[in-house]
Amino acid sequence: MEFLTMPTTDLTYADVFLVPSKSEVTSRMDVDISADDATGATIPLVSANMTAVTGRRMVETMARRGGLGVLPQDVPLNVIEQVAGWVKHRHPVFETPLRVRPTDTVLDVLHLLGKRNHPAVCVVEDGPGEEEVFAGIVRREDCEGVDRFSSVASVLRSPALTFEAGTFPSLQEAFGQLDTAGVAYAPVLDGTSLVGVMTPSGALRSGMFVPALDRNGALGLGAAVGINGDVAGRAAALVEYGVDVLVLDTAHGHQQKMLDALAAVKSLDLPVPVVAGNVVSAGGVRELVAAGADIVKVGVGPGAMCTTRMMTAVGRPQFSAVLDCATAARDLGKHVWADGGVRYPRDVALALAAGASQVMIGSWFAGTVESPGDLVADADGRQYKESFGMASARAVQNRTKAEDAYSRARKAMFEEGISTSRMYLDPERPSVEDLLDMITAGVRSSMSYAGAGDLAEFRERAVVGVQSAAGYEEGRPVRQSW
Repeated sequence: MEFLTMPTTDLTYADVFLVPSKSEVTSRMDVDISADDATGATIPLVSANMTAVTGRRMVETMARRGGLGVLPQDVPLNVIEQVAGWVKHRHPVFETPLRVRPTDTVLDVLHLLGKRNHPAVCVVEDGPGEEEVFAGIVRREDCEGVDRFSSVASVLRSPALTFEAGTFPSLQEAFGQLDTAGVAYAPVLDGTSLVGVMTPSGALRSGMFVPALDRNGALGLGAAVGINGDVAGRAAALVEYGVDVLVLDTAHGHQQKMLDALAAVKSLDLPVPVVAGNVVSAGGVRELVAAGADIVKVGVGPGAMCTTRMMTAVGRPQFSAVLDCATAARDLGKHVWADGGVRYPRDVALALAAGASQVMIGSWFAGTVESPGDLVADADGRQYKESFGMASARAVQNRTKAEDAYSRARKAMFEEGISTSRMYLDPERPSVEDLLDMITAGVRSSMSYAGAGDLAEFRERAVVGVQSAAGYEEGRPVRQSW
């Protein structure tokens, strides 16, 4: 990366811009945005290991579209085992349908429809043995004007179009059939068994995104491990359950407990990449790599839920932190993830230009249908999900629930995060898939402006300038005349 003029202060994403260069890239779709850090990700995006951000639906959706979801460290091991097993059995192309039974109610359907970006749910009933037999679908419009306690059986209908898994057409042909039939939802069947569903956007995305798969062809996932307790035991269990990337995570990664935890995990010689963080300095990167980290997570205080900088003055502007840490990691043959502070696709592109192999996103993804929280409507009818920081009193309370009351109360005094915040769903982009579309489109275009064919070339060719607040404001779109 090259600066137009060398900066004299540390910078964050809003302080900088990318300058176009001569390019031989003929199409933005010709660029390769796969992460080059051995995690298997085919897009450079990670959903943060936050309770309000990443659960099984987020992990599954991220992996199907090429990204990586990281389950939080607070999730019990038995739950991780269940989630990992569930994710590994999801189809890499067909989307997972929402399911109800004929004896369920319309209210059950309405509650489920907010869990995925689907316009319908599938109805299944008991078949021979333990097999479930597909019975029909219920669309959102089928529930309008109907008593909410009516049975699903009273409103189910046959779908206008279905696909047979064994003879599934090409994705382009599937899109064409959906378009011709004028339907937005088609079950995929194996005989009478429900395998998945296909939507027009799903067919389009599956033709553009390559899923992130493990060595056995199943969807990949990550999970976080704290630095307290039996770190090695938890790490070994996670890998046994099928976790493909381990993330050793604490707010202050440049500390002895992290180095000891890393050494304990690396001594197991587990066959997965190990990520550790968070740090913001080259020195921190070098020590974590020496202790065994394959990837270092960068960022202290840039997240929307984080109050660390206001409480402690500790942190560093994120663009400079990523640039410094990525340079140090690259010298050692390792990589960094940029964690936090991104609010627009431009910020992701800048993090990648600064040297990150992937960008971790939290709050931005919290306001999507795939995040774990329940949808709530405010007084104006706008839908949102509640989010909170992982160093907030709320998160600490959950994390320390097994401790005595005195210890919990004392730890709750040291919060460095917001305990409740509203993350509104964008009506035009309610799904994390919609955000992935937008972000990857921006990154691809950024790379084509730089004349870069892949992320390594992007880091090499990117030309960065420093701008004033007025320069940043000049680049913002205007929704109405002035």
